[in-house]
Parts: sequence; structure tokens; C-alpha cells
Amino acid sequence: MASRTDDAALAPSLASDLAMLFKLRIAVFVAVAAFVGALVAPATDFSLARACEASVWITLSAAAASAFNQVIERDTDRLMQRTRLRPVAAGRLSARDALLVASLLALAAVLFLCVRFNLVAGLLALGTLFAYVAVYTPLKRHSTLNTLVGAVPGAAPPLLGYAAIAGSVEGWALILFAIVFVWQFPHFMAIAWLYREDYRRGGLRMLAGEEDGERMAARAALMHGLALLPVCMLPAMRGDAGLVFTVSALGLSAAYVAAAARFAWRTERSSARLLLHASLVHLPLLLLAVVCDPRTGALARLGWS
Repeated sequence: MASRTDDAALAPSLASDLAMLFKLRIAVFVAVAAFVGALVAPATDFSLARACEASVWITLSAAAASAFNQVIERDTDRLMQRTRLRPVAAGRLSARDALLVASLLALAAVLFLCVRFNLVAGLLALGTLFAYVAVYTPLKRHSTLNTLVGAVPGAAPPLLGYAAIAGSVEGWALILFAIVFVWQFPHFMAIAWLYREDYRRGGLRMLAGEEDGERMAARAALMHGLALLPVCMLPAMRGDAGLVFTVSALGLSAAYVAAAARFAWRTERSSARLLLHASLVHLPLLLLAVVCDPRTGALARLGWS
């Protein structure tokens, strides 16, 4: 009875429900990553307004994916402590209404990317939605490979931003995709380890929740952290970035590897949290380094040079 009373007292507002439905923190990352991808994309008719607009549509497609995910996983979410108060799982928002909102957002995002920008960006956004909703989400119940599959749509935002402006996928689009793709593994291994009991309770297959999986997850985090070092050096090797990005990427990635190594050496809650916090610092600062490096041309497009 006390638990129900507490839940009622803490019942979120409509605004906070929508923030949970669209996973606001992830949406903010998507917006920033898509905008950075747009900033470094080659275009003769580049404008900040178009870069911002592309970021908006890409963010709406990610919001739609999050809403679809919560409709599909509403029964699972009810079983997990960290997700039981999500609006669809808790019954504050009907699955039908959430599905309608998600469908409208997805349709608008894909349509406007196609019409206002180009077919490449629209089709890539559609493919990203499909991969997240129709492949990654159901796979979570069946295989630990879901992390690998989910990392593909997770790395898509900067690639989509680039594609919207350039009409193609090359150079920085592929580099940023690769960086975010690899970055996700230590980040998610830390989350999966911290909430492994919750994932087990919900019937979701995460490496940290498997038999002997806790140490395997920690080693996987370190392995991918090490892999991130050469990936972050690709722009310098290609001549697409100068010292600002190269030094920043090397230092940030070395710190990320150090946090992953500590997690692998001492697989415990404090080291998992350290790795999670390191991941949340690493990527935003790395994207900032992309913008601040004079060779990318992003500062000039922002009017700061």
C-alpha cells in the first residue's frame, strides 16, 4: 500500500510523461550529434537554419523510435524497477495513443527529410527506425547480440545529419558513425552490469545478466574502449582533422580506456558507475572537439572564426 501511495504522490505531469516517452536525454544527444554531422557535411548552399531543421527531423524520428519501443515493451517495463513508471507501462498513457503519436512523428520525420532535404536522408532515417523498432527491440528478449544490433541505429544521428546536408554518406559521416558505434559498447556494458538484475527480471538478454556474464561484460567494455583509440585517430590519418581534434580525442579516449580497464580489473558497482560517467563525458567533449577543430570548417559555419 505504501508503494502505491508513493507512486501516486510522485505521479508525473503530462510534460514529464512525454519527456519519458521520447527519452528526452537521448533525444538531446541525437539533436546535438545530428547537428554536428550537418556542420561538417560539404555543401555549397549550407545554412545554419537548414542544419538546425535537419537536426529537428532526425530528433523527431528518434523520439518516435523511443515511443514505439515503449509500446512494444510495456509489459517488460512493468517488471523492471527502472522502467515501471514509464507512461505506457504505468497506464498513464494508452498504448493506442502512444502508437498514434509515434506513427505521426515517424511519418513527419521521414517525409520532411525526403522532401526538404533528400531521399538518402529520408531512407536512412526510415532504415534506422526499422532497425531499432523491428529488429533491436524484439531481439532483446532472445539474444545478447541485441547490443551489437542496437549500436547501429544508436550511431546513426551524425550520419543522418551529414546525409541531410550533403546528400551522400562519406568522410566524416562514416567516421562519426564508427566513433559512436564503438563508444556505445563500454557505455552500455556499464549500464547492463548496473541493472543486470532488473534486466533478468524483465526477461531481457544482456551479456552482464548471463551466466558468467558479469566478467565478460567488463572485458567487452575494455576491448571496445581500446578499439575506440584507433577509430578516433582516423580523421587525423585521413587529413580531415588537425591537432585540436586529434589531441582531444586521444586524451578523452585514453581516459575512457582507463575507466574501462578499472571496470575490467575490479568489476564492482563503483567502477561500473565510473565508466558510465566517463562515457557521458567522453562523447559530448569529442563532438565539441570536432566542432572546434579549424580543419573541419564547423567554426566558420557557426560564424565563430
